[in-house]
Amino acid sequence: MVNHLKKLLLVEDALELAQIIIREFDKVGYKIFHADNGNSAIKLHASHKPDLIILDWMLPGLDGLEVLRRIRLTSATPILMLTARDEVVDRVVGLEIGADDYLTKPFDMHELVARVRALLRRSEIVESLLLADRNEPLTTIRQGELILDPQAHLVSINGNAIDLSVTEFNLLHLLVRNPGRTFGRDYLLDTLWGETYYKGDRSVDNTILRLRKKLKSLGDVIETVWGVGYRWQQV
Repeated sequence: MVNHLKKLLLVEDALELAQIIIREFDKVGYKIFHADNGNSAIKLHASHKPDLIILDWMLPGLDGLEVLRRIRLTSATPILMLTARDEVVDRVVGLEIGADDYLTKPFDMHELVARVRALLRRSEIVESLLLADRNEPLTTIRQGELILDPQAHLVSINGNAIDLSVTEFNLLHLLVRNPGRTFGRDYLLDTLWGETYYKGDRSVDNTILRLRKKLKSLGDVIETVWGVGYRWQQV
């Protein structure tokens, strides 16, 4: 069943192709806005807050990669890039900047619709996880020598209280109530800071470093998953 409230932003300067895409998504029940250049795309994204962006790489003036960079500074809106460039290095660059998926021209319209639906489903799952993780349970947690009481906002190890900031406490709480689950930096920023992750942001890493020091010997239980994020090992 299609969610008729889903809004898409199509950024494509080829008018004939844009009309075909608009017609196809209108037919299956999505509301779709269209921009034929990068500057208009950024303005429409700010004003309409679409659920997903279909973004052409080759645009007049401000190209698709620059539009992607600018949107990623403030938003985690799913972005599917359309490109005639089929080089692996081009796809890697786009993905590193923040694209969620790629489709190389020429493409089948059914595949485009399927990919958009898949990205929207993935986004809905992430949102539900974020909501569950933000609505933290208030039961006391015991992990070996560590006791965490969310109602009293207290953490102790072997009966000795540990002084934590609000962010450090919330991060520790999220980790210890999900032992073995790996949390990416972008997810932690969305959940605890309420911000979108951008390359070079060290907020999560710096907080983990302080938290490990305060937990002393137990700090090693916070395991680094290289290239991904962090997890709490089962004590």
